[in-house]
Amino acid sequence: MLKFHELEIDDVRPETDHAVCVRFAVPDNLCNEFSYLPGQHITLEAEIDGKRIRRPYSICSSVDDQSLRVGIKRHPDGRFSGFANSVLAKGQRLRVMTPTGHFVAQPDPSSSRTHVAFAAGSGITPIFSIVKTLLQREPESRVVLFYGNRSAEEVMFRRELADLKDRYLQRFSLYHVLSGEVQDVELLNGRIDARHCRKLIESFCDTQQVDNWYVCGPGSMIDDVRATLAALDVAEDRVHFERFRSAKAKPAAARPAATTASATVTAIVDGRRRQFPIATSGETVLEAGLRHGLELPFSCKGGVCTTCRAQLVEGKIEMDVNHALEPWEVEAGFILTCQARPCSDNVTVDYDQV
Repeated sequence: MLKFHELEIDDVRPETDHAVCVRFAVPDNLCNEFSYLPGQHITLEAEIDGKRIRRPYSICSSVDDQSLRVGIKRHPDGRFSGFANSVLAKGQRLRVMTPTGHFVAQPDPSSSRTHVAFAAGSGITPIFSIVKTLLQREPESRVVLFYGNRSAEEVMFRRELADLKDRYLQRFSLYHVLSGEVQDVELLNGRIDARHCRKLIESFCDTQQVDNWYVCGPGSMIDDVRATLAALDVAEDRVHFERFRSAKAKPAAARPAATTASATVTAIVDGRRRQFPIATSGETVLEAGLRHGLELPFSCKGGVCTTCRAQLVEGKIEMDVNHALEPWEVEAGFILTCQARPCSDNVTVDYDQV
């Protein structure tokens, strides 16, 4: 199961006027626990204004960098991102959860493949880890990155991306797409919407030669890119995506009532079975477990990050939203406990399944 450890901040570096890169010092005895695949994220926890707040942030270092870095962009009214951009400094300590997430690349040094990535804004953070790792680990492969921002000043990892382009001149193609700043190449002006996405793909990519597509950014961009790829007959299993934020949840629809006013949940955590009642009128499995004092993994609570992922062993549930689980995970019985509400009298979830 995912665990928190207290880590010291080794460096805090400005990336833009509204984003910082935070690097953690991982002691030797925790290196195995904090090993990660490119694209995964960690959850940070801090006390802000007297309240403990958790937020997931994607790892932006490659697996060969021997460092653990995250990029944090300040968002309007973002309590944690504002705190990170204005307060965090070298030498401070934070509680950091071990890496997780299924938006990952699996490098194969013996392969010769083509990978294409679309990113927008802070969606570059997991994409940067994926791009850099693939370039390092697959010497015969080619990587194409389309990165959307309003202006050049908002481009995160601008210098590092330029260095990658110089280092892998024959294998890395980088296209900055700017919506609020005019560039010489007309095709690189504007937002990455469905129409623009298709033009970019048709101009710079041969869809039949692309092995993997990676997409991360605002939900609307992800939807547009996925729809465009589907229209171009790209196989769904070649398209990998991650949403950073969830839309506000809609009011829960009426659900089949259990035979009593409450159901019983059995949670398997670290090999132990814990039972607790859950109100069938609206509580999620995660909410009920936390209310009864269980130490359960969670972060975003918005159906986006998969930190609360568990396998449904018994019973029936309904999820309000699912922005994170792949179709194969749903078929295998995995659920997001932050979104899962019981539809039967007894529900058993196993957090130990990976």
